[in-house]
Amino acid sequence: MRLLLLADTHVPKRARDLPTQVWQEVERCDVVIHAGDWVELGLHDALSARSRRLIACWGNNDGPDVRARLPERADVILDGLRFTVVHETGAASGREARMAQRYPETDVLVFGHSHIPWDTTARTGLRLLNPGSPTDRRRQPFCTYMTAATRGGALHEVRLHQIEKN
Repeated sequence: MRLLLLADTHVPKRARDLPTQVWQEVERCDVVIHAGDWVELGLHDALSARSRRLIACWGNNDGPDVRARLPERADVILDGLRFTVVHETGAASGREARMAQRYPETDVLVFGHSHIPWDTTARTGLRLLNPGSPTDRRRQPFCTYMTAATRGGALHEVRLHQIEKN
């Protein structure tokens, strides 16, 4: 199963739309996971229409309309792996231990908020993934997103992608 991981899209405040490169990934993936900060429902509607399956939560920049449609935390089992999707995880220092304690039944935690890509594994085996932002790089050199694959109850091929300049 091929996954696309997104967060912090901020459409239409930071960008009018997702980059073409990201829409092409949407077409290739079986599941799109979005870890919040949509800002408005338009992108959610577009991703829902174009994705085979969309799993998402709201973020701190999402208003009542987005929060009415999406949960603060989304939990799903994909190919035998337990995923949790949240927006915020707090400070980077001690993140692995805090999240492992908070989500002991989760195999993969997808989060956003910082716009800083993150890929680590806690001592408990919890994998923490932040895809950065495909539309607002902030202090990062590039806008980013992640892809991954699941096979046989394991996560494979986790890859951070940079948005190519057109």
